[in-house]
Amino acid sequence: MSRDARWKTLLELLVERGRLDVEEAAADLEVSAATIRRDFDQLAEQQMLVRTRGGAVVHGVSYELPLRYKTARHASEKQRIAKAVAELIAPGEAVGLTGGTTTTEVARALAVRGDLASGSPALTIVTNALNIANELAVRPQFKIVLTGGVARPQSYELVGPLADGVLSQITLDVAVLGVVAFDVTHGAAAHDEAEAAINRLLCERAERVVVAADSSKLGQRAFARICAAEKVGTLVTDSAAAPETVRRFEEAGLRVLTV
Repeated sequence: MSRDARWKTLLELLVERGRLDVEEAAADLEVSAATIRRDFDQLAEQQMLVRTRGGAVVHGVSYELPLRYKTARHASEKQRIAKAVAELIAPGEAVGLTGGTTTTEVARALAVRGDLASGSPALTIVTNALNIANELAVRPQFKIVLTGGVARPQSYELVGPLADGVLSQITLDVAVLGVVAFDVTHGAAAHDEAEAAINRLLCERAERVVVAADSSKLGQRAFARICAAEKVGTLVTDSAAAPETVRRFEEAGLRVLTV
């Protein structure tokens, strides 16, 4: 296993368990304890975790994996969700995309749609995510609007009053939200309050709102609320979503697509 693969796995285990000890991690990854100690030390230097005697704990109370370490998590589910979300968008529409791994896949799915290969523009994409803007900027048929703001290194998203100023001047046909949690009672949420504020503005400027979330996000809560469940028109998730969870969203008035 490469170092990058080990680091991704260690960080995912930390998110799930909150704490890891060296021997436990070595057994899980089938490597030596010395390798795990070195990995923990290097990750601690990058402030990705906090070193403890004999192990490590997550860094901070509201822990968030940087985007570059999230890409392999639920990858096939996110790609199926993204394809389904992309099919909900009509040529010529103005589309708001928040940051995140699932919305990045939505951007990629839009980029390869044959009926969006030309147009003036084929789509207008408004995003606060630097990585999404970077990927789509090479598509001349897409008009790309970047909000401006201050970049968060964890998610590549621009936040703050500069982003607010742009979003207050536009109108969107659809906003596609990537979330870390979505619950019928508590709504859609993010880890960071500044990201949640920008995502909330995108929702307010859109005629319709789509949440793209794999089933691991459903029924969960996170620190910063984006919007109430009732503000969302459509939820696109994977087929592993519990039937009871799907039913609760449908009873709240959402259209739920499972893929």
